Amino acid sequence: MKNNQPYRTLSPVEIEILTQQGCTSDNWDQIRVAPGFLTGNVRNVQFSGTVTMGDNSGTVAFSGGIVRNCGIYHASIHNCSIGNHVYIHHISNYIANYDIEDHVIMENIELCFIDGVTSFGNGIKVSTLDETGGRGVMIYDKLSAHLAYFQAWYKHRHCLIKEIESKITEYAESVVSSRGIIGAYSFIRNCRQIKNVKFGPHSQVLGPTRLQNGSVNSNEFAPVKLGAGILAENFIVSSGAEISDGVIISNCFIGQGCILGKQYSAENSLFFANCQGFLGEACSVFGGPYTVSHHKSTLLIAGMFSFCNAGSGSNQSNHMYKLGPIHHGIVERGSKTTSDSYILWPAKIGAFTLVMGRHYKNTDTSDLPFSYLIEKKDESWIAPGINLRSVGTIRDVLKWPKRDRRSDPEMLDCINFNLLSPFTIRKMQKGLEILKSLKEISGETTEVFVFRNTMISKSALEKGMEFYDMAIYKFLGNSLISRIEKCNIQTREDLIECLKPTHNIGEGEWSDLAGMIAPKTEISRLIKRIERKELSGLKDIEQEFKNMHANYYEYEWIWAAELLVEKLGKKIDNLTIVDIISIIQKWQASVIGLDRMLYEDAKKEFRLDSMTGFGMDGNKTTQKLDFEKVRGNFESNDFVNEIISHIHRKTRLGEKILNQLEQIENQTL
Repeated sequence: MKNNQPYRTLSPVEIEILTQQGCTSDNWDQIRVAPGFLTGNVRNVQFSGTVTMGDNSGTVAFSGGIVRNCGIYHASIHNCSIGNHVYIHHISNYIANYDIEDHVIMENIELCFIDGVTSFGNGIKVSTLDETGGRGVMIYDKLSAHLAYFQAWYKHRHCLIKEIESKITEYAESVVSSRGIIGAYSFIRNCRQIKNVKFGPHSQVLGPTRLQNGSVNSNEFAPVKLGAGILAENFIVSSGAEISDGVIISNCFIGQGCILGKQYSAENSLFFANCQGFLGEACSVFGGPYTVSHHKSTLLIAGMFSFCNAGSGSNQSNHMYKLGPIHHGIVERGSKTTSDSYILWPAKIGAFTLVMGRHYKNTDTSDLPFSYLIEKKDESWIAPGINLRSVGTIRDVLKWPKRDRRSDPEMLDCINFNLLSPFTIRKMQKGLEILKSLKEISGETTEVFVFRNTMISKSALEKGMEFYDMAIYKFLGNSLISRIEKCNIQTREDLIECLKPTHNIGEGEWSDLAGMIAPKTEISRLIKRIERKELSGLKDIEQEFKNMHANYYEYEWIWAAELLVEKLGKKIDNLTIVDIISIIQKWQASVIGLDRMLYEDAKKEFRLDSMTGFGMDGNKTTQKLDFEKVRGNFESNDFVNEIISHIHRKTRLGEKILNQLEQIENQTL
């Protein structure tokens, strides 16, 4: 039985007709068919082993208005089950050991087979970060960036790694099979060799050269598209991903909504949600969500990245020609590398940092986020916090949610898009302490400061302190106002009750688990539960990540309340209305101050020197008119208008909350 259909053997008449139509079988008794089977739609087919065929009536349509009858034509079929309304044509060698589901189209394929038993890429260990395998990550069909993070960065927790790998091994063993699946409504055409690969429903496979030992986890909501010239081995491709144009991948996990194309090559690398790779190369890369590389000369190697855009010619060194490629680096979320940038690993680059030039010393700027890291005379110089005023930074943060290509209802990665969070604000607090300490220790007359192999000018240091202070108050005010708006506040007591935390989950340090931001206490709790074997399977572990992500804003307020107490030097119970008013006033000044900096930064894009190359055959007037036709003018620019609108919205919101609090204060006088 298949699809609840009764199968029968062929009648002598049917066998005779099939024989006349060029079909052969080593044993016709092993060929079984379902109701609706038409002998006329099976021609020049060589059968061997056990084969079942469903209803092969109906037609399939191709681009250009071509219509063909369902059925099997010019093929060799061995040990396969074939569903209803399937079209198979021109298999030059054979298809063996596959269950081909309903409405599948397979055409012009050289070889498609399962050889022995296979787990379809599940259970493979990817040598990410450390090429020698020290940080290997075991992959499986539903791997999230966060579970991969545990595997890569918690090797010192032996029981944790053992338990995770044991569960992934169990999963891999559960999918081991000597038969492959080609899911319903899949379209596989113009392929050379397919070996030990399973295909989910609605897979679109058009022209790969070789696919070997992998899973194509397509579904009706998020089809996977594999294009021409692909060479892939030991891989898992998640729903909604697209790979095309001669891409070469080996030992890789490709996450949901990823795009790889234009001869990109990747080895022993992980790419999670919405990564993109074109023309360049990746080796032992841990690519968190939105890791993007678009240029032919770009190499990403032995590094962890997320929300990262690698400029042309960007590369890194992961060994010093002594003990081999054992070094690795971390580029925290939101960073960019400019053209021809270089970083010597090991290094750690702070969140939302712009890396310019070549950096030959092992730098650690993780406590100085939102910075420019610049090369000057072979030295690394850092301008702390300056990226907070960059219009490009804000544009990136706004575009990421809009460019989420995931359409699968089951999203594997939990992604937090927030620019300001307990993770980045805590970094800024540390940065502020570092800058103050450098200034105090070195004295007022010092013009250049040294921090972790980087140089900081006096003016950059002082501006960095200002930027960090503004951003901290911006975050604190945002959290405070969001909390107040959720409560019905009539008295000071109502306010205190509203602000008072109900638990302490969220206090202390936070981590960025490759896209998901969470308190370290909750991360530690989950690790201990895994080690104690309290979670029965991988699905339970992944659900714990989802739960943490869903509770982000609740946990964020607990952290913000802790920051509020620190800033005011009072416990929540002792706060006055005036205290809260002072914080909101600082928030208002910080928000508007940063927005005005963004406004001035955006204005640079419309200066006369930015118009160079416009107005080819005219004068300055023509140049300006040509520029405005192509780029628009400053006043009508959408992003500029959004900045202005944001200033007005935040001003009104601040005034509204201040008026509300002032009325309560006046009532108590």
